[in-house]
Amino acid sequence: MKTYQGSCHCARIRFEVDADIDHVRSCDCSVCLRRGALNHRVAKEKLRLLVPWEDLALYQWGSRTAKDYFCPVCGILPFRRPSDPTAQELHEGVEPFDGWAVNVRCLEGIDLEAIPVKKIYGSRITHDT
Repeated sequence: MKTYQGSCHCARIRFEVDADIDHVRSCDCSVCLRRGALNHRVAKEKLRLLVPWEDLALYQWGSRTAKDYFCPVCGILPFRRPSDPTAQELHEGVEPFDGWAVNVRCLEGIDLEAIPVKKIYGSRITHDT
């Protein structure tokens, strides 16, 4: 496992993450498609924020179970807490995940061309209301 240094564009938000990055996830839901993040999931104790939580802004939508943390200055989202599975996803066998999705585009020393991309079809999920 390697420790990576990460930050937003302006470096106001800085963090470390321990990970074996063997793939990234690219989702086609409306927010991920526009954001363009390439995420890798890690256990919650593997991410260490190096600035106060108050330096981050939070965005939530839909079921409000996902927490998207971003820099209020440059707007970059370095990591997020994924949403809870919907009833449809649970029925299909999706397990709940209690960790972080780290945007590997925000990590130093990553060769994005060398990492396999797993497509996630979030646009096809029917959300519970």
